[in-house]
Amino acid sequence: MKMFRVTMAAAALALTAWPAAADKLTLGQISNYLNGLKTAEAEFTQINNDGTISTGRILIKRPGKARFEYNPPVEALVIAGSQQVAIFDGKSNTGPTQYPLKRTPLNLILARNIDLNTARMVVGHEYDGTATSVIAQDPEHPEYGTIKLMFSAAPVELRQWIITDNAGEQTTVILGEMSKGASLANSLFSITGEKNRRNN
Repeated sequence: MKMFRVTMAAAALALTAWPAAADKLTLGQISNYLNGLKTAEAEFTQINNDGTISTGRILIKRPGKARFEYNPPVEALVIAGSQQVAIFDGKSNTGPTQYPLKRTPLNLILARNIDLNTARMVVGHEYDGTATSVIAQDPEHPEYGTIKLMFSAAPVELRQWIITDNAGEQTTVILGEMSKGASLANSLFSITGEKNRRNN
């Protein structure tokens, strides 16, 4: 899976939509927010490693499920479900590329119970006067990479994340306004179901 790098343009895009300054969020507050995030839907902008930008829609159903639907001209779909991540390439006739969800930093926000106070999980916790950021890793497997989460406050809202893999490559995802609490069918996150649909 391609990874992506944050740019100043991306940071500016994210910050212009954020509310006024608030106090630094604690790790407990952030953990409670993420644990309370059962389903969510949002438009997203992705900053690619080669400087290009892609857009789409993300669906999240915790625990363990996410779906990234990319807008044209990108012909891709990424599904996290059944403890796997599958990347479907619309230009390829072969099956999706798959790997275990637990080997990706995205697993840290899709886990059933999130406790950012766990020893060695958080390796960065900062506040820039507008946003609180947390850099987290799997404490048992730091080689899997990190995820940097950025939150606004009042109300607490996840606005952006940056995934850094073990090669140092980065993926930046900037979220638009998030809609929460909708009923999302499990079939949206079925890798097997998507394979069957494409083979028919």
